[in-house]
Amino acid sequence: MAARGRRQWKPQAGFQAQQEQKEGVHVSILKQARKSGQLNLSGRSLTSIPDTVWRINIDVPEEGKTASMDDADDRWWEQIDLTKLILASNWLTGLSEDIANLPALTVLDVHDNRLESLPEALGTLQNLQKLDVSRNKLTELPSCVGKIKSLKSLHVEYNQLRQMPEDMGDLFFLEDLDMSNNELTSLPGSMGGLSKIIKLNVSNNKLKSLPPELATMNALRQIDANHNEITNLPPAFGTLIHLEQLYLRHNKLTHLPVLTDCTSLKELHLGNNQIIEITGEHVQHLPAISVLDLRDNKICKLPDEIAQLQSLERLDVTNNDLAGLPYLLGTVTTLKSIVVDGNPMRSIRRDIIMRGTQEIKKYLRSRIEDPSEIPAAATNGVQSNKGQSGVIGGTGDGVNAHDVIQSKSLDYSNKKCNQVPEEVLKIAAKGEITSINLSKNTFTELPKGIMLVSDHLKELNLGFNKLTSLHSDIGLYFKLTFLDLRNNQLSDLPSDMASLKEMREVILSFNRFTKLPAVLYSLPKLEILFANDNKIESIDPQGMKQLASLATLDLQNNNIGQVPPELGLCSQIKSLQLSGNAFRIPRPAILAKGTNALLEFLRGRIAE
Repeated sequence: MAARGRRQWKPQAGFQAQQEQKEGVHVSILKQARKSGQLNLSGRSLTSIPDTVWRINIDVPEEGKTASMDDADDRWWEQIDLTKLILASNWLTGLSEDIANLPALTVLDVHDNRLESLPEALGTLQNLQKLDVSRNKLTELPSCVGKIKSLKSLHVEYNQLRQMPEDMGDLFFLEDLDMSNNELTSLPGSMGGLSKIIKLNVSNNKLKSLPPELATMNALRQIDANHNEITNLPPAFGTLIHLEQLYLRHNKLTHLPVLTDCTSLKELHLGNNQIIEITGEHVQHLPAISVLDLRDNKICKLPDEIAQLQSLERLDVTNNDLAGLPYLLGTVTTLKSIVVDGNPMRSIRRDIIMRGTQEIKKYLRSRIEDPSEIPAAATNGVQSNKGQSGVIGGTGDGVNAHDVIQSKSLDYSNKKCNQVPEEVLKIAAKGEITSINLSKNTFTELPKGIMLVSDHLKELNLGFNKLTSLHSDIGLYFKLTFLDLRNNQLSDLPSDMASLKEMREVILSFNRFTKLPAVLYSLPKLEILFANDNKIESIDPQGMKQLASLATLDLQNNNIGQVPPELGLCSQIKSLQLSGNAFRIPRPAILAKGTNALLEFLRGRIAE
């Protein structure tokens, strides 16, 4: 009978253990949590939290009912109050008010769930220092959060919040606040009372302005307000003396206030706005700047004072309206990177720009040696002004014949024209030029007469025009190594391009391609292919394998629904960019690890 009794008891114990496992919390996990004060229940597909968790420090555990007084391992009464509770990556839609039973909590992490609300009992957790409710479905933040006076870190990013409560300003000890990727249209002025905030992230919202009260957050070192609708920055921001990083990319700024006292600012990111001017006064107050990002704005001139930034390491002015650079910029010894692509440069030859930063700096310094050139650089940065006798193609928008022949390049960009004057092309042909820039015009087809220079042409820039197709004559430019067709209306390329056996770089960004043209796979020396921001739906791995020299492939922001595992066999690719597409696999975490990890992941899926 005793044996039978034991057999009856064991299934009962097994059933209880199964139930606990089904609920996602095993007895042994709770036991360990009582010893360590930490409980991690992340990634268990939980739809609710068992009462045993909320009462972990109140109820006598099952093992305690049979524990020996002499067994040190079973002294449950010596348990540690739960201080850290991680419930991340489950399917929770709510939290119980019984969370009040865990007053010792210092960390509560419930990110990546389906929470639609938070319990009022959160306000009773007066020891809580870190609260992470990011990646949920919250539409509002309850006022109880403002009662957690000890809070140092608050993460509410990736929710559906439309506003923040006024009592946010009561979180006096808060140091890290992330409200990014919500639907916020404004911020409460009470946030100015958060005097200990070091890092503030409000990026990817719908903010049209930032409250001037934020300037009283004296401890701020980093502000990220990228991807909003901000039209102006409060002048008071200039008083943030400890600010080191300011991110304002992808907004609607037309100007920047003078940041008078931001002497600690190291990084200023202003790309993708509508800024028309950066003045000497702006840069004079930024002695510590090492990164200055001004790309994709409407700046037509950089001040000579930029040479005073003796800590500057990177300057990005891509896609502006710059005709030149201040000659004194060449004297900044710390400067390691100057990016000037997409500007109608007239004072610096393209071949110099193509050689990189050091050659640009060297050229700028060489121009300082002739004092008569300095006034021209200080005013508009245009090419050498030797009178108008050498200008052809119109007195205002023409080009200097001497400079064209000397540089072997023709810059006829940003003229708002749909044809190139015959006299200009004749001079170009006479000079046996190797580079033509026809970007930012209104060409609807390959300009007539360009065949005059086809014998020597190596670089052709037709970006930012209105091309709907490319004439088959392009196949006669046998020496082409570089072709820029970005920002047009192209959906295909002529098969005649197969004759361009020297082609090394093709830029097809921002067009209407639904697939990569097959002719590209017949270019044996192709090393760089940019096809981002199109409507490409699939990748042909067999075609990619034919491009033995392909090192850089950018297919970001397309409609690719599936990444073929066979692409992993294209080991020649050193930089593969695929973010911003429709596929779910590989996951963003894999993409973030870089090209080698991505290709390895794809190869691993071939076996599967």
